[in-house]
Amino acid sequence: MAPTSDINHLSHPCIYGDFVSSYTERKSGFMKWFGKIFNIGSSRGRGGGRHLQQPVEENMVWPAPARSLDDRARSRKEEEDLDHAIALSLGENFKRPTGYRWRTGTDEDYAKALQDRRFSSAHPPYAPVPFYPRGYGVPLHNRTCGGCNQEILYGNCLGVGHSYFHPDCFRCHSCRYPITEREFSLSGKHPYHKSCFKELTHPKCEVCHQYIPINAAGLIEYRCHPYWNQKYCPSHEYDNTARCCSCERLESRGERYYRLEDGRILCFECMESAITDTGECQPLYHSIRDYYEGMNMKIDQQVPMLLVGREALNEAIVGEKNGFHHLPETRGLCLSEEQTVTSVYRWPRIGGHRLISMRSQAQRLPRKCEVTAILVLYGLPRLLTGAILAHELMHAWLRLKGYQNLSLEVEEGICQVLSYMWLDAEVMSCARTTPSTSSSASSSSYSNSSKKGVKSLVENKLGEFFMNQIANDSSPAYGGGFRAANQAVNKYGLRCTLEHIRLTGNFPL
Repeated sequence: MAPTSDINHLSHPCIYGDFVSSYTERKSGFMKWFGKIFNIGSSRGRGGGRHLQQPVEENMVWPAPARSLDDRARSRKEEEDLDHAIALSLGENFKRPTGYRWRTGTDEDYAKALQDRRFSSAHPPYAPVPFYPRGYGVPLHNRTCGGCNQEILYGNCLGVGHSYFHPDCFRCHSCRYPITEREFSLSGKHPYHKSCFKELTHPKCEVCHQYIPINAAGLIEYRCHPYWNQKYCPSHEYDNTARCCSCERLESRGERYYRLEDGRILCFECMESAITDTGECQPLYHSIRDYYEGMNMKIDQQVPMLLVGREALNEAIVGEKNGFHHLPETRGLCLSEEQTVTSVYRWPRIGGHRLISMRSQAQRLPRKCEVTAILVLYGLPRLLTGAILAHELMHAWLRLKGYQNLSLEVEEGICQVLSYMWLDAEVMSCARTTPSTSSSASSSSYSNSSKKGVKSLVENKLGEFFMNQIANDSSPAYGGGFRAANQAVNKYGLRCTLEHIRLTGNFPL
């Protein structure tokens, strides 16, 4: 891209030299004028005198005119006429606009050469000062072309700032074609077509693929996702543009996100690794229980885990008396009350970017211990589903270990730390074991390999995004609680932090 600093939009570049008629016509006109000068002096009282004829070829030989004592008066008169003609010519030259004048030094040399030839006593071959068409025959002060770095000798040239160009060398720095328009853009020392410069510097919306409009203040205003750097027009925030419920990216024109039966929307990347029903989620659930056991935090009770839809989860939230929920949308819940919930036991088939024929069943959850069940929204990517399970399993561990009457910030904060730790372990293992496969693999094979534990770069990027969400959450309980808990764990370790929470109900300082 071209640099955006010191940008000037220039118009009407300075043109040096001009175009006139053909070379032959201009030569003929000049010689007629030249002949008239001598005709004036020779027509006064010199019958049978020799008149200079207009030369037809450039290398003709002019015989010197016969000179006598009687011709001296006429010679002085001819000198005066010649000086007068030269003065008139120079006067007309000064009336020309700047950039189109003949060089003054050349005129004087030219006149001097004419006078020297007129009074020469020898008969040298006629070798006149070369005549060039205006704008072609006069060197332009040894200027160097800024395009080809060659000296500009003859012809028109363009002056841009302190640089000069042959017309064909004045080219766009982007497309490399000559700039022929009257207006162009200049960035640093590089010229651009206005259209090329706009293409390089004016941001385009990644949703509608149009140039982002200028607001009433004359500024380019756009929205940008803080993690994905997706730039889009401000209007897309309220024009019902679809947004992925998992990664928060907006649906671009020409793409179709997946619509779930409960109204949620998933992008392609999140859909490819989505956990779809309760049976499919069991291996992931048991692997996270093993993760807890590896940290000497084994969960002794067999706590049921169910994937549910949005409506079923909201109903369970209403029935849960002591639940802590992350608004605006809850994705998981650790139940401690006896309830009947509807779980998804068969993943629906995909039809026209919609999921249809989803099967569910009502399931009674009797209370046999402090924790009744763990509920998680269906259809979320594997890493997000695992992060929710790690969070809810920490709630279960705290209740089963007798941690009571904890503040919202302390309980949610330490649960977010366990979720973050599990994600970090998964992302690190993904970086070590990612196979060097083509990113253009089919979605079906990609989806199957992802769910079986073979992670991809795309899934790894999603995991980093979910970690970023936890670390930068703005809510006091989840965001503030996580940062306080994470600081304590980094300083004292997880075991000492949990022991301090059990004794005091707060994080160690």
